[in-house]
Amino acid sequence: MESAVIQCPYCWQSIEVLIDESVACQEYVEDCEVCCRPIRLVVTVRPEEAVEVEAFTEDE
Repeated sequence: MESAVIQCPYCWQSIEVLIDESVACQEYVEDCEVCCRPIRLVVTVRPEEAVEVEAFTEDE
């Protein structure tokens, strides 16, 4: 598991999330630990490159 720091699209606070690098493309919802709103995370893992994590509001 790899950790990544993202910015909550609701409260704009930085939070740390854990990423499973064994799955190349992932999409899941995780609640913000500050404001508790649901964040839709889109994760792309490419060999030999940095993990890309995008954070969206629930309706984006």
